[in-house]
Amino acid sequence: MSMDFSSKLLEQAVNEFAKLPGIGGKTALRLVLHLLRQDAQDVEHFGNTILKLKKEIKHCNICHNLSDTEVCHICSNPRRDPSTVCIVENVRDVMSIENTQQYHGVYHVLGGIISPMEGIGPSDLTINTLLDKITSPSSEIKEIILALPTTMEGDTTNFYIFRKLSDINIKITTIARGIAIGDDLEYADELTLGRSIINRTEFETTLKN
Repeated sequence: MSMDFSSKLLEQAVNEFAKLPGIGGKTALRLVLHLLRQDAQDVEHFGNTILKLKKEIKHCNICHNLSDTEVCHICSNPRRDPSTVCIVENVRDVMSIENTQQYHGVYHVLGGIISPMEGIGPSDLTINTLLDKITSPSSEIKEIILALPTTMEGDTTNFYIFRKLSDINIKITTIARGIAIGDDLEYADELTLGRSIINRTEFETTLKN
């Protein structure tokens, strides 16, 4: 539904907010009008925070998680177990698993999953850096946990990584498939997701089921 704007500036601001996922025109208008009611200092702080986020946020040199520093707080935490690496699709999945407080290893963020329909292949993901990390002479990694979506694309990515690691003496597991966690980890409740990590199974076993 088109809206009749009395101000071009208002219209432009609403159009920008409406580009955000899940934000329709009416919601965008409500957000913009809310900002207009705030003090100029608060709005300026809001805008500067977004600009600073875009300019200064980094990807961890080790796991590719979003970070304020070159190495994220998880990889740099001496209390984390570097011998166990959980492979996830994106940063949201890291946050979901961390919220369970049931996992104490580290992560590797792929930045997506293999999807030929969307033109995403292995080279578009961080699979090569994962392989380099595992095969490094200084590697401490003993177990890889595959925690990707339970979709055809997720399964394809799991199998691709499994085949790439088939000649390496390393334990490969996957989060429990018998528990209904949904397609995306971010939509699973913390208790269910936590149990699925604790009850993870050998990936080779899942191929036979």
